[in-house]
Amino acid sequence: MLSRAVLPLTRPNVLASAVRVGSLSTQRPRWYAKGKDNAPYKLPEHLQPKKAAEEPKQNQHASEQPEFDTQAKPETEASESAPEPEQIPNKPLPDLTQGIPSTLAAELEGRTKQGGGKLNLTEDPAQSDEYSEAGGRGDIPKGGYETSSDRRKARLFNITYAVMLAAGVAGVGYLGRNWETEEEERVHPEQPSGWGLGLWYARIKARMGDLTSYYKDPAFPKLLPDEDPNIRQPYTLVLSLEDLLVHSEWTREHGWRVAKRPGVDYFLRYLNQYYELVLFTSVPSMMADQVLRKLDPYRIIRWPLFREATRYKDGEYIKDLAYLNRDLSKVILIDTKEEHARLQPENAVILDKWTGDPKDKTLVALIPFLEYMAGMGVEDVRPVLKSFEGTAIPVEFAKREKAMRERFEKELAEEKKKKPSVSMGSLASALGLKSGSSMSGEMSSSEGLAQGKMLWDQIRERGQKNYELIEREIRENGEKWLAEMAAEEEKARQEQMANMKGSFTGMFGAGGKQQ
Repeated sequence: MLSRAVLPLTRPNVLASAVRVGSLSTQRPRWYAKGKDNAPYKLPEHLQPKKAAEEPKQNQHASEQPEFDTQAKPETEASESAPEPEQIPNKPLPDLTQGIPSTLAAELEGRTKQGGGKLNLTEDPAQSDEYSEAGGRGDIPKGGYETSSDRRKARLFNITYAVMLAAGVAGVGYLGRNWETEEEERVHPEQPSGWGLGLWYARIKARMGDLTSYYKDPAFPKLLPDEDPNIRQPYTLVLSLEDLLVHSEWTREHGWRVAKRPGVDYFLRYLNQYYELVLFTSVPSMMADQVLRKLDPYRIIRWPLFREATRYKDGEYIKDLAYLNRDLSKVILIDTKEEHARLQPENAVILDKWTGDPKDKTLVALIPFLEYMAGMGVEDVRPVLKSFEGTAIPVEFAKREKAMRERFEKELAEEKKKKPSVSMGSLASALGLKSGSSMSGEMSSSEGLAQGKMLWDQIRERGQKNYELIEREIRENGEKWLAEMAAEEEKARQEQMANMKGSFTGMFGAGGKQQ
């Protein structure tokens, strides 16, 4: 056991006696001979490290070319690598009271001045700026950056443009072709068939107009159905809705509210015996229909027409009376906007807009004039309306009626003096009046003239009696009529729902039960 512990101590330590070659040149020997100088120990020549053979050559290049000198002075390096900063002039500060200024211009300017990915080996600032201003390409052309995918896309775009151009030329040629049927030639008499650039362009324009007319013209060529003139009234009265019969306004307290004009019920029910009443409004049907149900629950207005029946032209909705399928010599339009009647101004009576005045009597004051037009059987209403142009029709008609009454009374007195026994029929003929047949229980025209009543006075009395009859019927049977109309609407709704369900199940092949 003891020998095992002592043996390692007696062995020579190789690592401890090893001497580093690098340290021999600088360390002194540990033992010195007596009587000798303490000179440094020199390594033998075979143990000394070899010096680099290229060192003189490198020094030579360094002396000849200063840029290859690796041992440059610190002062020179600092002066060359750190140029003096450029003096930037101070700009005035923005006025923040007007808001934070936009930095978009500065960002775009900085983006354009950013350098590309080109390697500047010479570190020349001028070349770097030139490269940046060239958009990152330098001397390389734009086509040098195109990949095969870019060239394929460009080729595809060129083909697409060529196809579109060819299709456009073919479409223009197809639209300018001659009319194919005689019906088309009758519809377009101003653009006849034939060869010529002018005729070709005219047919193209006509066909393009036919395409856009779907959105600009009324929904149907005949807005009102064909009827027997012997059944319906011979005259048609077209009424607007907004600011004529009702007025809508919005307030913060109540929101939207609709007011009915004073005298609307009397106006509609009285003139219903003389005119075919038509409501023609530029308001959409989904909005105007709800107002009309409240305004006219008993359906005194016979035909309602909404925005879908108007004509859109130059940014305005126009009420074209030519689409009504009625004789324009017997049609009167009452509106509050001249733009609505721009196509037939001779048939229009333009009133001021009603703004909600509860004491307004304009509609009631207009009844005598309209009653006279229909009751006297005017052949053409347009010349009569032209004579009232620029005047207040109720006031002007009252003046004319007064003058006619004075003349009638004067002529009647003269005829009585000359021929006291003359019959009233001959008197009516002398005055140029038609003697109408009387209804049961009513006096004839001759009897009325004998009592000093003009013919339109008798017509007015008859109209008042008919109005009272209509009012009595509404009071007695109005609730019954409303219930019947509600039942008909519910029945129509149920039938519509059944048809919708049948069409929906038919799409999946499941038909309804056969009855």
